[in-house]
Amino acid sequence: MHSDTFHWISTFLEAQAAELGAATNTLLAYGRDLKDFDSYLARRTLDFTTATRNDVESYLVWCDAQGLAKSTRARRLSAVKQLYRFAFEEGLRDDNPAIQITGPGQEKRLPKVLSEDEVDRLLDAARNSGRSLQDQLRNTCLMELLYATGMRVSELVSLPVSATRGDPRLLLIMGKGGKERLVPLSPPARQALADWLVERDKIDAAAQAKRQPASRFLFPSRGVAGYLTRHRFYLMIKEFAVGGGVDPAKVTPHTLRHAFATHLLANGADLRSIQTMLGHADVATTEIYTHVLEARLSELVLENHPLAKAARCSSGGSTSSDGQ
Repeated sequence: MHSDTFHWISTFLEAQAAELGAATNTLLAYGRDLKDFDSYLARRTLDFTTATRNDVESYLVWCDAQGLAKSTRARRLSAVKQLYRFAFEEGLRDDNPAIQITGPGQEKRLPKVLSEDEVDRLLDAARNSGRSLQDQLRNTCLMELLYATGMRVSELVSLPVSATRGDPRLLLIMGKGGKERLVPLSPPARQALADWLVERDKIDAAAQAKRQPASRFLFPSRGVAGYLTRHRFYLMIKEFAVGGGVDPAKVTPHTLRHAFATHLLANGADLRSIQTMLGHADVATTEIYTHVLEARLSELVLENHPLAKAARCSSGGSTSSDGQ
């Protein structure tokens, strides 16, 4: 396998594990499917970086000719589509050759949605988690910033402390492909940031007293990267879910990003603004949240509309007249 191909697959699988909480069996299946696609491309002197939409479609035709089941073909296309979406967002490619390809038996999966109450419980759990006040302030800042900005977890954990000085109303985020964007901070997020900076500066002062260099990251760590890893934050957010009484299966760093977008849309924000804040290159990527909102609105109508209530009452039996 070409070194670039290995880098693409390994980085993609790491992100799936850290940001979306993909299970081990799922990661193994992705790895097998992507290696199969890579082998197909290699036989045609192509690779992930050069494949076009026609090449992806030809691969699907080839899979069909091998007699593979519809479910297997759908799964392989799903792996390819997710890889190219990841590569496009990471800036590994300038285009996504698989974005418009539909496969056999494909159903559009809507992201898991957390309610505003569930988010509040996660935030409360973060405020009260940790072995020290330092841990609590850091955890609160992590969660408040994530929900207030919709940042990707990789953007959050690697945020430079220089971008957060001076009580900013807007946070400058370096996104995928080196693209910068400005995202407004909510008052709770600004307060959590200010509180954490006071404590974090004590960490730097202690390091300098020992003649150690100060960290340039908002969330420093003694690890190789120098900042809190995506995987560590993934484990932390699961702990917050348990502490807040929220189903851990529903909670990943990415579901907080989904919650940010969905709750903004539900409260009147326009799709273009949400696209800008999320750092989506194409508004088509952001449009998934309109489907989430439509599903929620439909559910609300069915539960709360007077006619729906009347229908439920009538199905339970007729009421007697008062003889007016």
